[in-house]
Amino acid sequence: MRVIIADDHALFRDGLRSLLEARGVEVVAEARNGREAVEQARRLRPDIVLMDLTMPVMGGLEATRLISAELPEVNVVVLTASEDDADLFEAVKSGAEGFLPKNLEAEQFFDLLQGVTEGQPALTPGLARKVLNEFARPAAPRPERTAEELTEREREVLELLVQGVTSNKELADRLFVSENTVKYHLRNILNKLHLQNRAQVIAYALRHGLVEPPEE
Repeated sequence: MRVIIADDHALFRDGLRSLLEARGVEVVAEARNGREAVEQARRLRPDIVLMDLTMPVMGGLEATRLISAELPEVNVVVLTASEDDADLFEAVKSGAEGFLPKNLEAEQFFDLLQGVTEGQPALTPGLARKVLNEFARPAAPRPERTAEELTEREREVLELLVQGVTSNKELADRLFVSENTVKYHLRNILNKLHLQNRAQVIAYALRHGLVEPPEE
């Protein structure tokens, strides 16, 4: 796993680097602000960018939007001290694959980080529930063409994603297909709905009523 750390606090970057490298994670670069994070992501193409929100020059949300739009293969995970739900929702809308509090226990942090490489959003159960609740609220009518373009199989994938089945392997097992077929369906869904990642797909599906929200 190749990672970029983007945070304006040098001591935090140093501590996180030590923690990651102790687990065999390769830290390929550090960034002091969002602009540096974008430049390094373009140059190094890491697996994950761990992105703080509040940084000088360019903030984490803007950097996340740029990276997600230009480099869809690079996963951005917000790592922040913010407890503001609005930041969580904006991060998901911006294309982040996860939103993790800085006070997370190390074991849970690494479990969620590993999940990102397997296609799973990096969200704690509590934050995942907040996202589901927020985006399950009715929104403005969606463009009908995007919903109508989805095949029956793609809708099945959507339903499983909303139910919390997010890794390629789990989806493949549930649908009795190969992981490559799952990736094909996911790529089609992203293209048809003009979205960037699975977290956005889940939010969009709930907000626009494409699938029923999961039961409590």
